[in-house]
Amino acid sequence: MGETRESPVSDNPGFKRSLRRKRSSRNYDENLMDVFIDKHLGSSSRKKNRTQEDLEKETETEAMIALSLGFPIDELLDEEIKAGVVSELGGKEQNDYIVVRNHILAKWRDNVQSWLSKGQIRETVSNDYAHLINAAYDFLLSSGYINFGVSTSFESQIFEETTEASVIIIGAGLAGLAAARQLRSFGFKVFVLEGRNRPGGRVYTEKMGQKGIYSAVDLGGSVITGIHANPLGVLARQLSIPLHKVRDNCPLYKPDGIPVDKEIDSNVELIFNKLLDKVTQLRGIMGGFAANISLGSVLETLRQLYAVARSKEERQLLDWHFANLEFSNAGSLSNLSAAYWDQDDPYEMGGDHCFLAGGNWRLIRALCKGVPILYGKTVQTIRYGNEGVEVIVGNQVFQADMVLCTVPLGVLKKGTIKFEPELPEKKLAAIDRLGFGLLNKVAMVFPHNFWGEDLDTFGSLNESSHRRGEFFLFYSYHTVSGAPVLVALVAGDAAQLFENADPSSSVHRVLSILRGIYGPKGIHVPNPLQSVCTRWGTDPLSYGSYSHIKVQSSGNDYDILAENVGGRLFFGGEATTRQYPATMHGAYLSGLREASRILQATRARQINPKKYIQKNLGQNSDTLLNLFKKPDLIFGEFYFVFDPLSGDPKSLGLMKVNLGTRCVEYSSGDYSWKENSSQNLLSQPVQLYAVISREQALELQQQVNGESSNKFSFLFRNLGLKLMGPDSLGLLATALISKIASARRNRVRSRVAG
Repeated sequence: MGETRESPVSDNPGFKRSLRRKRSSRNYDENLMDVFIDKHLGSSSRKKNRTQEDLEKETETEAMIALSLGFPIDELLDEEIKAGVVSELGGKEQNDYIVVRNHILAKWRDNVQSWLSKGQIRETVSNDYAHLINAAYDFLLSSGYINFGVSTSFESQIFEETTEASVIIIGAGLAGLAAARQLRSFGFKVFVLEGRNRPGGRVYTEKMGQKGIYSAVDLGGSVITGIHANPLGVLARQLSIPLHKVRDNCPLYKPDGIPVDKEIDSNVELIFNKLLDKVTQLRGIMGGFAANISLGSVLETLRQLYAVARSKEERQLLDWHFANLEFSNAGSLSNLSAAYWDQDDPYEMGGDHCFLAGGNWRLIRALCKGVPILYGKTVQTIRYGNEGVEVIVGNQVFQADMVLCTVPLGVLKKGTIKFEPELPEKKLAAIDRLGFGLLNKVAMVFPHNFWGEDLDTFGSLNESSHRRGEFFLFYSYHTVSGAPVLVALVAGDAAQLFENADPSSSVHRVLSILRGIYGPKGIHVPNPLQSVCTRWGTDPLSYGSYSHIKVQSSGNDYDILAENVGGRLFFGGEATTRQYPATMHGAYLSGLREASRILQATRARQINPKKYIQKNLGQNSDTLLNLFKKPDLIFGEFYFVFDPLSGDPKSLGLMKVNLGTRCVEYSSGDYSWKENSSQNLLSQPVQLYAVISREQALELQQQVNGESSNKFSFLFRNLGLKLMGPDSLGLLATALISKIASARRNRVRSRVAG
């Protein structure tokens, strides 16, 4: 048998309902929204000579698009009310604002590849509504409803750092990356600290296989759940990545491999759905008392009360559906709240569930572009107060104005990050009340596809109820991964037991199930070329998979967890969104939300960029001075230090320039620079700094050695560098100071040890 190993990475596939529950028959391709809008609205600009009927139909269509994005038909969002988008609630101005807002939303969704400007809106909306255009556009832009994502055309719109405000983001998952990109577009100084050696967090695609057969397998978040209005669908469209609809056909097999009778299957599925309906009715009668009862206990009581699923086969089938429910919530039914386990149902994204061709790493890679990320930085302490924040990683201290914490709820529950001062009591209580469960996978790459081209899922029943979630559902990724791949899921109590199981034994157990199903059909099941077993529960950077509402918890706890502390400490991630928990798109949307809140908090403090003194993001000035006591390169008044562990010409380092010894004058749009050698002006040289690559340093050296008459012009104009004082160094420079100092210390230790 091929290579078998375990993986510490975790999983957040994000399903909130059984694949086998009937959904509306809306199919999706990546241009669906384009086709829909073109059909109902025509071209992107309004056509002349439209009739009143045309305009009314257009307004109605735009309202439906806005509704799909979470906006009410004839009301304002709470966020819009707080933003003061209209002078008076109700009445004509609000109605006109809603029409303008909906038009802007629809217009951008018509072409998510391009940046939508106010000027483009003014071309299609009368100047009589200019103030409403400004109000709606500014709200939608700052809140992340338009002009978000990874389109290459957006790069020219990513503003340079236009504010002195700085933000450290903890975690390079979907939430952290979404916030980082959005904050950069707002002009913030941003830096990301990531504990792993890769981005993505609980979204992780691994290359698997051998012997020329390789595949991209999502060991973490894997399914885009509901494609309509889903921001991840927008990212896929911007990147022109094909999506594969997860087909509804999901045959089930008994423990002995015999197919489940279709009539019995249909009857038990009906019983399952009716039991859930009865739970809904019962909690309506019980009111708040249901919050103290588990979903599992209510379902079992109802099953016995109505005397359903009494035969062995029916009970095993019902257990399969229960396992699927535990998979959807990453938790045992005995832990789920009977009152609120499905409180997010009204916000569920419409449309099909989809796989992303080539794996979700393609989204992560695009989101990382241009974002400063420092890997291998596990945060121990976060200090916050009126003057700013400090984030401590080992012996390194990073400082900023604000910090966004996007670590999984499991990490917060473990208390591995110390907060100073301690978090408010109500936030600590919410962290304790919310559930954070477990889902594991066995991923296998085979020499060929033996299960057929027409299946995306199939299920296997288990003999015993307490192991009902063990390898109960198989995903086929052959349509999107590049090779024949099957992934077996382990949910509920079985996921906990799986954590301690031997990986080889687990793979053999999966193979015995597959051979029991396909052997009687005369189909040979080969050994996998490679297999991987995930271990979410013991992953120190997740301690589980995704959140759910536990007994005595409610959706309010998601809101409490999302609250910021003092306008300095912010929280993001799937466990901070009441509407979209346990989903990849929920994590992404929470990042956009927190970027908006950080912007609002910054404006509320009325920071004056010219007077506000930015916190020095990183080590103190002594570390910087010590580095340049032993520079790696010197010529003229230029001093350089680089990472001793990297010889890459494009690797970054720091440059120091001593000014005050010669006469140099240079002017540009960004700088007005004059250096005078008079001893009456300066008693000692002024020291300024810049981030520079080895390659750029060598180019500058050639200019200096060649006696260039305007080396500062070359420095600014050709290399695009900016000189600044030590107190103005940004996040990237701070990280480099820490990295180079640490590398030098380690090099000295290794020499001593040798």
